[in-house]
Amino acid sequence: MTPLDLLLEPLGYDFMLRALAIALIASAVCAVLSCWLVLIGWSLMGDAVSHAVLPGVVLAYIVGAPFALGAVVFGLLAVVLIGAVRDTSRVKEDAAIGIVFTTLFALGLVLISVTPSQTDLTHIIFGNLLGVTPADFVQIAVLGAIVLLVMVAKRRDFTLYAFDPSHAHAIGLNPRFLGALLLGLLALTAVVALQTVGVILVVAMLIIPGATAFLLTDSIWRMLLIAPGIAVVCALAGIYSSYYLDTASGAMIVLAQGAAFALAYAVSLTRKLRRRRTARASVSARA
Repeated sequence: MTPLDLLLEPLGYDFMLRALAIALIASAVCAVLSCWLVLIGWSLMGDAVSHAVLPGVVLAYIVGAPFALGAVVFGLLAVVLIGAVRDTSRVKEDAAIGIVFTTLFALGLVLISVTPSQTDLTHIIFGNLLGVTPADFVQIAVLGAIVLLVMVAKRRDFTLYAFDPSHAHAIGLNPRFLGALLLGLLALTAVVALQTVGVILVVAMLIIPGATAFLLTDSIWRMLLIAPGIAVVCALAGIYSSYYLDTASGAMIVLAQGAAFALAYAVSLTRKLRRRRTARASVSARA
């Protein structure tokens, strides 16, 4: 079998084409958002919101509402509860995040276990990339486009908010609104990625691409190009690997992203050691 055959064979199946398209959409959207999550220091918040949306998605299924609506409601509810626990008790923010998101995640698991359904709702937890229907594809594509358009339109405001919220407020921006908007986009993005990797691995797609790009550049604008570029390559690698190795598609995508981060970490460490050697050589030459 030639390399071209290896490349084209999976594309002969409709379910693989849909899986590939959704993986690319979800990876790109998550990667762009991950840049701001990493810069703001919201990695734990991304973890919390991505897990906390589970009961909202299940309840939306029960009442026949869009998954996105339930996800946004419970994502924002999680943020409100975290803030309330942090501000009205001696519990610190990291502990409050752990308490709220694990409790809401457990609630989602309970709702799944007691909800009669013709659909296997466990795909929300573990993902079901190869079982995506045309209707699911349309929903994910629309949500992904909305999230991406908002992030592109507000990229300068989000960047200023990430680096200097006080200056953002001084020039007339509302940091509280920008934070709430980012959290709303985070909840929608979690829905986009649910079908791809499930609730458990969503946080990886929301953190790893941005962290990888952060190691490779000091420019936020280059980060916004590098992160989705890496995520798209990893999505392709994960999909093709899962096809030929007969493994879980979502997990392979995340493994590919982890490998990309390890490579970027090695490159950044090499650069750091080289700069140290150059600095020591310069000091020795002066002496």
